[in-house]
Amino acid sequence: MRHPVIDTNAIAALIYQERKRQGLRQDDLAAMAGASDAFLRDVERGKPSVQLGKVLSVLNELGIRVVLELPDCDPAASPPRHAR
Repeated sequence: MRHPVIDTNAIAALIYQERKRQGLRQDDLAAMAGASDAFLRDVERGKPSVQLGKVLSVLNELGIRVVLELPDCDPAASPPRHAR
């Protein structure tokens, strides 16, 4: 099932719902992901400044796969801004 994600609150809701569906407590999931209870609480509250690597670990532990969809582009077009 696909879920568009436009902000941290969308990720927070998905993590919370899946954790509950799997019957996991916050402290158990945090330990599985190598994070603290406080970190997981921040994630589930949608705090925008949490560490991306740890969020990806939490998602991985829940079996949530992250796929990024890139915009279609013309190979002859100018390079992306960060590559200039």
